[in-house]
Amino acid sequence: MRTVIQRVSEANVLINQQERRSIKRGFMILIGITHEDSIDDITWLVQKISKLRVFSDAEGVMNLNINEVNGEVLLISQFTLHASTKKGNRPSYMEAAKPDIAIPLYKEFIKQLSLELNNQLLTGEFGADMQVQLINDGPVTILIDSKNKE
Repeated sequence: MRTVIQRVSEANVLINQQERRSIKRGFMILIGITHEDSIDDITWLVQKISKLRVFSDAEGVMNLNINEVNGEVLLISQFTLHASTKKGNRPSYMEAAKPDIAIPLYKEFIKQLSLELNNQLLTGEFGADMQVQLINDGPVTILIDSKNKE
């Protein structure tokens, strides 16, 4: 499971040119799921994300986590995070999980992360056409892959 976490001052997603979901200060998270991922990957990532100290304290040091700043989360499924560009110019998505595997894991990730947050968690829609806008605060962008725990 691979995530791109961006500390944002605001972010929103437009789903199928109709529904807009928006957050203020917090994280905009892209998540990519592979066919090798499991509940263990979710549990590890959720703990890592919820405790990630990238928000500034009173001295301006990145020392606070998302709950300590009452931050919000916008979570977007992103199968292209597992693109392989080793051959040719067209990316291969062979490592990305098919929907029958990815959707239950995505829903479980949402459930577990929601339980760890003090504030709201909004999501995109799995497999939908989405346009994402954000203001990256810092900029702070963190990549976390559950297959690289050490």
